Amino acid sequence: MKVAITGATGFVGSRLVKRLQEEGNRVLVLSRNTNSAHKVFPSQAFPNVEIRAYTPGVSGAWQDAVAGCDAVVNLAGEPIAEERWTPERKQAILNSRKLGTQKVVEAIATANPKPSVLVNASAIGYYGTSETATFEENSPSGQDFLAQVCQEWEAEAQKATNAGVRLVILRFGIVLGHGGALGKMITPFKLFAGGPIGSGRQWFSWIHIDDIVNLIIQALTQPKMQGVYNATAPNPVRMSELSNTMGQVMNRPSWLPVPGFALDALLGDGAIVVLEGQKVLPQRTQASGFNYQYPNLQLALTQILK
Repeated sequence: MKVAITGATGFVGSRLVKRLQEEGNRVLVLSRNTNSAHKVFPSQAFPNVEIRAYTPGVSGAWQDAVAGCDAVVNLAGEPIAEERWTPERKQAILNSRKLGTQKVVEAIATANPKPSVLVNASAIGYYGTSETATFEENSPSGQDFLAQVCQEWEAEAQKATNAGVRLVILRFGIVLGHGGALGKMITPFKLFAGGPIGSGRQWFSWIHIDDIVNLIIQALTQPKMQGVYNATAPNPVRMSELSNTMGQVMNRPSWLPVPGFALDALLGDGAIVVLEGQKVLPQRTQASGFNYQYPNLQLALTQILK
């Protein structure tokens, strides 16, 4: 295959590019910063990777490069939990996903020949937050800011079907691997100061990075897959269990909680990503026959941390 990818230099994207190349595919990396992309994917190590400059949310010559690609994977979007949610930040979070996807779909619609499939990221924030409810792919959307972002994001992706292109939307949970969210949580444990964040009762719906890469590749290659799939492991946990399991795997104590007000002070509304969660089950993902390498947390954290 030849696969065009946005967000290719990110946590999941870079691992996906590596896997696709190892399996003999060609990759078109669409990047805002080509210098950075060339550092992540040096030509000697990535001979099958072509890097093209693009501006998310803006039409341009980059769209012509989508013609001749067999598939598109759209992973781009501003980080959600890195900064305080000012009005400007919230607009950037929304626009990077909504307008970015709009222009990717526009490129697909005008391509000749067209890609056969678009795999578009979304997030389990679609469902809103709850300590008591359980969400599956057919559950209704929530009402908060992140739910609104996911609804508008997915609505733009849905327009790809008007061009006769198969669409798979993957609602990402928290991706666990070297770096990402887990990378930020490891340091306190190394310093013997680890513990649950906030109440510890909030749900943590997660997936190992190898599983999400495998799921994207299955979505690319299985024509039967279409529609929405939860990209989460089948065994979500509460934050307290995540903390206890990290402590066990790292042989460190896990009793020192991070108070919610400390995160509130740092991230404002953005703290909701960590302080409130949702229990999400991958019903359609499992029904598709997807085989998880890391279905439970202990197995996943042991592989990552040891």
